[in-house]
Amino acid sequence: METTRQNKIARLIQKELSEMFQRQTRAMHGVLVSVSICRISPDLSVCRVYLSVFPSERAEEIVGNINENVRQVRYELGTRVGRQLRIIPELKFFVDDSLDYAEHIDELLKK
Repeated sequence: METTRQNKIARLIQKELSEMFQRQTRAMHGVLVSVSICRISPDLSVCRVYLSVFPSERAEEIVGNINENVRQVRYELGTRVGRQLRIIPELKFFVDDSLDYAEHIDELLKK
């Protein structure tokens, strides 16, 4: 169970990261990256970020690229929320495949 502070920080990080990714993916036509959920550890040092990528075929490639540049993403996040957080958490990015899973279940139910 997450505390109120964890929820507030997770929402803040989710909002800022989604704005960052939206601005960066404008140049990539046909690609949409959204931050579906952020989970922060109880000591506020690690944040697990789940990304939903459209088209889903490029999800692994894009999330892998983000994980390679995680230091730059964390630095930019720090410049945006530096006045609100004392320590910027370590970021770990994962693919959120819940939409693909739900679509697969719908296809199975239709058969």
